[in-house]
Amino acid sequence: MPDFQTLFIWIIPVLFAITLHEAAHGWVASKFGDHTARMMGRVTLNPVKHIDPVGTIIVPAALIITGVGFIFGWAKPVPINSRALKPQKSGMIYVAIAGPGANLVMAFGWLIIAYFAGAGTILVKMAAAGIYINVLLAVFNLLPIPPLDGSRVISELLPGPLSYKYNQLEQYGFLILLGLMYAGAFAYIVWPIVLLVLDFLSFFSQIDVTNLVFRNIFS
Repeated sequence: MPDFQTLFIWIIPVLFAITLHEAAHGWVASKFGDHTARMMGRVTLNPVKHIDPVGTIIVPAALIITGVGFIFGWAKPVPINSRALKPQKSGMIYVAIAGPGANLVMAFGWLIIAYFAGAGTILVKMAAAGIYINVLLAVFNLLPIPPLDGSRVISELLPGPLSYKYNQLEQYGFLILLGLMYAGAFAYIVWPIVLLVLDFLSFFSQIDVTNLVFRNIFS
């Protein structure tokens, strides 16, 4: 079981990774004409507005405590009125990718913090956790499984009848995800993409980001 310091290192990156993901959906929606989330106070950097007790706190904490090596969670979904988006189809695509996009921006932010933090400090460990969780959530949410963000993109690209049938999978989405996790499919789907993104960050920053992450949170 991880100690208090380990929980402290993870809590801030996880909290912001999950909640600002949702805020990004609402912010982009408002730019395309849907102000529902803004009127409900959901376009804010205040994570309290987005916290779901189960998805933001209990599930991530349980995964950290059990040390399974895979962390995910969710915040309260931001309400989106797709009919208010202009243009509706491309607007919905931009709204969908805004969440994973925000996670990648946060990963860059944590990388900058890691660059200036001293080796072996709590701050650099927190930054490594921030990089990891944001890259993981970005990749995970882009999977084309309803109701994940990737499925929203696919749905808008499919012809009407196919889109409707595809969206019907949403009622089974959670079971599909659990089945994939149980079968270990994420080790062959999500993890290789996560490593590719970490390698891209390494190339972009001239820092061995993969080594930074593994040394500080997996060793």
